[in-house]
Amino acid sequence: MTTASDDEGVKKAGAKRCVECGAPVSGKREQCLECRFMPSPWAAAVAVMGMLTLGVLLGSATSQVAQSAGLTSILLEAPAAAPAPAPEPAASGPAAVAAAPAPLPATASSFPEPLPLPEEAAAEEPAPAPAPPPEIPEEETLPPVKHVFLIVLEAGGFDEYFGPGSITPYLAQDLTAKGELISNYYAVAGSDLANQIALLSGQGPTPETIAECPTYADVAPGTLSAAGQVEGSGCIYPATTPTLPAQLAEKGLRAKAYVEGLAEPCVHEEGRRNPFVYFHSLLEDPECAKTDVGLDQLAFDLKDAKKTPALSYLVPNACHEGGPVPCDPAAPTGPLAAEEFLRRVVPAIEASPAFKEGGLIAIASTEAPPTAAEPDTSACCVSPEYPNLPPPAPAEPAVGPVKPSGGGGRVGLLALSPFVEPGSVEETGYFNHFSLLLTIEELFGLEKLGYASEPALVPFGATVFNAAAGEEAPLKRPAGPAKSRSRRR
Repeated sequence: MTTASDDEGVKKAGAKRCVECGAPVSGKREQCLECRFMPSPWAAAVAVMGMLTLGVLLGSATSQVAQSAGLTSILLEAPAAAPAPAPEPAASGPAAVAAAPAPLPATASSFPEPLPLPEEAAAEEPAPAPAPPPEIPEEETLPPVKHVFLIVLEAGGFDEYFGPGSITPYLAQDLTAKGELISNYYAVAGSDLANQIALLSGQGPTPETIAECPTYADVAPGTLSAAGQVEGSGCIYPATTPTLPAQLAEKGLRAKAYVEGLAEPCVHEEGRRNPFVYFHSLLEDPECAKTDVGLDQLAFDLKDAKKTPALSYLVPNACHEGGPVPCDPAAPTGPLAAEEFLRRVVPAIEASPAFKEGGLIAIASTEAPPTAAEPDTSACCVSPEYPNLPPPAPAEPAVGPVKPSGGGGRVGLLALSPFVEPGSVEETGYFNHFSLLLTIEELFGLEKLGYASEPALVPFGATVFNAAAGEEAPLKRPAGPAKSRSRRR
């Protein structure tokens, strides 16, 4: 920058001034003394515009990185540039026009459009609401039953044992007031023996079991069908036939037959109701003498829950079975004959530790009376065409679960248990002997045998086990078909 003294010196010496910056020149080449160290306005303008362009490019690049990294912003701190010296007043004329910098063209790379934030995109197009999860049916629960006591009476229909005209006050009144009466419970065949075999194995009848086994012989040829049925004619089932007692033994549990008046275990006695002796697998079991015992053994086993079997199969003798033939000319027959047996056995079971910790007593007859003028041959739930019997005569399709033939009639069942509400009646569900076998297998986690595996069968559920007992958590099984409701008597 020149001063007043400098101007005086230049005038005296006749020196010239620089056109660009007005500073005195010296030397032969008349070089400007100060322009050498001070940038021209054009150079300063170009430098400033370059720095601005560089800043824009760096900001665009770093903003995309910041957005891809999920950050709100990234701050870049550059070293502060030295302030440019203030330019001298611009000269007028052609030199001023030449000194003015030309404007830079705006390009897409210099000024990129900002990318939308995720929040902005979501605000423009809201995501659709998620579909509600599918409803899962509640699992039906089974109580922790540990001991099942089956009291199997001989032929007797529902009306005879439980109807208003029943002559058995202890069964029809006293015991039903303490348990639950399953009204629509049916036999599956037309004989006492065939129904007992069905309860223990899920097997359908043969011509000989329907005739109460007039000849004690093996079922031949004894081949196994695709449905798990042993095909042939005879009474004694092959050793390969699976049974409920054998299933329990495989799980470390026990099953016993308590036969009233038994003379010798594991031996077939003419006229005696003992279903264990119709299976080779049970007869040939080394433990057979311990599982086929007399009724008097029950009192000892009931003293300790650990000695009480998981399955107790109680068989009354000819005087107490409730059949149509008396054991003595002066003895009662029918349901009245079963009263003495029930009065003696049921209270002993109810007082036992095994029953109190998780017991179930099931009382039912094997079939409806076959000797009536019009025998009840109705069935329910499923009416399989048993492979060992002639095909049934054509009949009109049944409406509802009850079939006019193919079974052993309506017999009813009384359930006594801490898990059963006293005095209740289940009268809209339909069950049969295969249903009872299925229920026992589900209670103990066993595979389904024979016709117990029929998909249409319904085991006992919440409408039968309709009262909670104790603090034990219930066992669960997959929900099945809808069940009927029970009512109080």
